[in-house]
Amino acid sequence: MRVAALQMNSGTQPGPNLDQLERLAGEAAGQGATYLLSPEVTVVFAENRDGLKAVAGPWENNPDVARVGAIARKLGVSLHLGSLAVALPDGRFANRSVLFRPDGSIAATYDKIHLFDATLPGLRNYRESETYAGGDAAVVSEAPGFPLGMTICYDLRFPALHRALAEAGAKVISVPAAFTVPTGEAHWEVLLRARAIETGSWVIAAAQAGTHENGRSTWGHSMIIDPWGRIVSELGGDGPGIAVADIDLSAVDDARGKVPALANARRFSLTLSASGPTVFAREDVSA
Repeated sequence: MRVAALQMNSGTQPGPNLDQLERLAGEAAGQGATYLLSPEVTVVFAENRDGLKAVAGPWENNPDVARVGAIARKLGVSLHLGSLAVALPDGRFANRSVLFRPDGSIAATYDKIHLFDATLPGLRNYRESETYAGGDAAVVSEAPGFPLGMTICYDLRFPALHRALAEAGAKVISVPAAFTVPTGEAHWEVLLRARAIETGSWVIAAAQAGTHENGRSTWGHSMIIDPWGRIVSELGGDGPGIAVADIDLSAVDDARGKVPALANARRFSLTLSASGPTVFAREDVSA
């Protein structure tokens, strides 16, 4: 199966972003790709929360969702919208990934679980939870023709989620993202390859790239990685493009057979002995 990661440079208005998505999706489909993944915040990369409120609507009868479904139907592909912001009743948003079937219908949705809340020395505080509500359900979908585990951006830093997806049957993991330049340069490739190696899965990572209308700069370097951790297709970091690769699902069984880390995992307890033998039950050894 041929797959593609669509690298974008999204701005603050849906129309031009969806035009860019349609152009890139058309190029990928023209090269024979049948599953296409776009980046996080494909539809709107807002300057701030107020900018997001001005253009992001609720889920029901969402015109941007409808247009992406129409693109999938026109091209006859499984089009995976990396994410869009969906307005919620409490004034926040869901960062939602949407997988469309080739007929334009919705096969699966996933709301980003992990939110970036941090106090960085010498820099402003980041509180993603003030704008977004985190999801609470991991998702594996069979709709693209293979078992697909869905993640978004910061989820990449949480191995337990990826293990759970693989244990639930995922053989391919999607990573739509908008990594900043400093963190992207330092961590993007190594984390993606680690998640592929740990789970013995294909990883398809579609990123935002370049300098954006909102003033931010993103790392790009969209890539497709095989279950042994090898990069089989990669873009640079300057702007839009497509990374295409043929994936063989037998490579998953091969990698998991050579290094059966999923099968060999064991439950365990943790003892803190500094003040006596306190034991904490652990449900997931990958946490």
